[in-house]
Amino acid sequence: MKFFVDTGNIKDIESLMPLGIVDGVTTNPSLMAKEGGDPRAIIKQICQLVKGPVSAEVVATDAAGMIREGRDWAAFDEHIVVKVPFTREGVKALKALVADEIKVNVTLCFSPTQALIAAKVGATYISPFVGRLDDISEEGMQVIEDIRQIYDNFEFKTTSRPTAWG
Repeated sequence: MKFFVDTGNIKDIESLMPLGIVDGVTTNPSLMAKEGGDPRAIIKQICQLVKGPVSAEVVATDAAGMIREGRDWAAFDEHIVVKVPFTREGVKALKALVADEIKVNVTLCFSPTQALIAAKVGATYISPFVGRLDDISEEGMQVIEDIRQIYDNFEFKTTSRPTAWG
């Protein structure tokens, strides 16, 4: 099992690192905006602290923009995993980034079908929104179980990383 911290807060990450439980960090534009300052500088600090996968999310909504931003993020630091949304344009970007051998985390995943599509296209990680599913009276952890079964049955290498907050 891997433990990813969902934050852009350096102090929070620093407080968890001595425990030896942090395998990676995932961020998003909202989390970065809460921190203030230059998001790229903050993400660089996170990469230096964690030395593991750090998801940095694109902000473009079209595939071409996501691909451009994704390539830029991937070149920024060896620990970066490009985060794209599960949308039609996001899946197009996923395909192109995977073809460039860039690690990709697909976010905004709400169903096993979406997770299956993301894995089939080559996502390194998917981020199911367990908390949001629970908020609307869906069984978020059941979605995780269903995804795990699909991935095991088809031997996908994609990792499901539940997002409890988002």
